[in-house]
Amino acid sequence: MQGNDYLVRAMLGDNQARLFALRTTDVVREAAASHQTTPVATAALGRTLTMGLVLGAMLKGEETISIQIKGDGPLMGIVVSANSNGHVKGYVGNPHVELPLRGDNKLDVGAAVGKGNLYVIRDLGLKEAYQGTVPLQTGEIGEDFAYYFANSEQTPSAVGLGVLVGVDGLPMASGGIVVQLLPDAVHDEQFIAALEQDLTKMSAVSSLFAQEQSVEQIVESIFPGLSVRFIDTHAVKFQCDCSWERFEQALVTLGSEELQEMVDANETIETICHFCNRRYEFTVDQLKSVLQGL
Repeated sequence: MQGNDYLVRAMLGDNQARLFALRTTDVVREAAASHQTTPVATAALGRTLTMGLVLGAMLKGEETISIQIKGDGPLMGIVVSANSNGHVKGYVGNPHVELPLRGDNKLDVGAAVGKGNLYVIRDLGLKEAYQGTVPLQTGEIGEDFAYYFANSEQTPSAVGLGVLVGVDGLPMASGGIVVQLLPDAVHDEQFIAALEQDLTKMSAVSSLFAQEQSVEQIVESIFPGLSVRFIDTHAVKFQCDCSWERFEQALVTLGSEELQEMVDANETIETICHFCNRRYEFTVDQLKSVLQGL
């Protein structure tokens, strides 16, 4: 599978580490277009969407995952939701944040996010969802997830995320590489040394995915000294599951008193989906119909 956005799962060495690699350029373009994000907001949201898809690939069946990054920076937080089918959606609190570039001429995602916490919530279809929480390390997203894996899931991991934004503010390339040591490899110093050597030499993730290469070719170029066994691939996309019917159900939860106030106001109500910015209108007659159904 080449070309459009997709995720690859692979094993490194003698099944000593598992790897997730994915191109998310179209995912991030769609998110940026939906939310009209500035470059630094595009980079922050894009990295988190990419990570959401990796976490989604670790799920089974109908399970879902939610990421909440609550920082005190001007971005005002990030929310991303993903499932095991390669679908992801997300938004930032302030899509119009503007910040000067860092000293190295890179987008200052860390300053935009600020200090705070990273929350990963897994809905496994049980009564209560599993939640892991760690303090943000840098706000640059990649390092924060490496810390999350090490501390919340006791899995040593290398996380590389990158979004290349053009001078016109539009995403040109986006992707991610996540490598996780498996238990049998934790004490294999030779394998770990070889893995670390390859990761140290790795180019910036955003520039890797800007190349005209398949995800598989990118993975092979990163780990020339290790055997790579590809397991499977699947397409990934930015997809919101909102609908008029879902917003109708949300109106039902407001209760008859509040709905009656809306009817009495005699105005069409407009609702907006946080995740994709789609708008759904409810006329007075439609509101009356919802009210009568209670």
